[in-house]
Amino acid sequence: MPEILALTAFLEASVRLGTPLALAALGETVTERSGVINIGLEGSIIAGALGSALGAIATGSPLAGLLAGVVSGTAVAACFALFAVVLRTDQIITGTAVTLGGLGFTGAVYQARFGTTGTALSLPTLDAVSFPGVARIPVVGSAFFSQPITVYLAYLLAPALWYVLFRTPWGLSLRAVGENPDAADAAGVSVVRTRLHATLVGGALAGLAGAHLTLAHTGTFSEGMSAGRGFIAIAVVVLGRWNPLWVLVAGLLFGTASALQFFLQTLGLDLPYQLFLALPYALTLAALAGWVGRARAPAALARSWPPQQ
Repeated sequence: MPEILALTAFLEASVRLGTPLALAALGETVTERSGVINIGLEGSIIAGALGSALGAIATGSPLAGLLAGVVSGTAVAACFALFAVVLRTDQIITGTAVTLGGLGFTGAVYQARFGTTGTALSLPTLDAVSFPGVARIPVVGSAFFSQPITVYLAYLLAPALWYVLFRTPWGLSLRAVGENPDAADAAGVSVVRTRLHATLVGGALAGLAGAHLTLAHTGTFSEGMSAGRGFIAIAVVVLGRWNPLWVLVAGLLFGTASALQFFLQTLGLDLPYQLFLALPYALTLAALAGWVGRARAPAALARSWPPQQ
C-alpha cells in the first residue's frame, strides 16, 4: 500500500510538472511551424507567472489570474514579434534579449510591488476537477483525471492544434510559410501576418504555462521561478517532431523526469543533490542527441522574411 501511494503521488507530480512544459511547447510548435523560433519563450512564461499572480491577487479569482497570465505572455511575445518578424532582426539574438528582459522586468515589478526582500505570496489557487468514474481508477486515475483545469486544457489543445495545423486551410498556409515563405507569398498568403499570429499564439500558451506554475502548482510567485522551462519547452518541440500530439507526450515525459529528481532525493541516496537537479536537463540533451537527426525542422525556421539584403 505505501508503494502504491508513492507511485500515485509520483504520477500526480509528473503531470503537474509536465503540464507547463506541454502548454509552452504546444504554443512554440505553432510558432516554429511558421518559421519563427522564439527563444524568448522563457520571458513569456515568467511574465505569465507574475501576471497571473497579480491578477489573482487583484480580483481574488484564479480564473481571472489565468486570463491575466495569458495576456502577459502574449504581450512579451508581441514585443519579440515586433523586432523579429516586423523589423526582421535576428530571431536568436532577439529571443535571448527578450528572455533576459522578461526575467529582469518581472523581478523589478515584483520588488516594486512587494519590497526588495520580497514576500511569501499566498495566492488563490485552481481547484482540482475530478471526473467521476475514471478518477477512481487505481494509481493513474487521480494523476490524470483529478487535476486543475490547465491540465485538461493541455489534453484538449494537443488534438485541437493537430487538427488546425494539418486539416484546415489556415494550418496549410502556416506550414507553407514555415517551409517556403516565397512560395506562400506568391500564392497570396501574408507571411508577416501569419508569423505574427503564430508568435502571439505561442506567447499566449507560454503565459498560460506560467499561470499554471503559480496558480496550480506552487500557489505562489518567486523571481526566476520559470527556471529554464522555456528552453526545455523548445527541446520538447524537437522531441515531439513539431507534431502537437507527440509534443504533449514529450512534455509529460519531461515532467516525469522533473518529478523523478524529487523522488530520488527523498530516498536519501548518498549522492550530491545537484545530480538530481540536473536530471531534466540531462534528459534534454539525451533526447536531442537521439532524436534530432530523425526530426526535420521547418525549412525556413529562424530565417527572416523577406531576406535581409
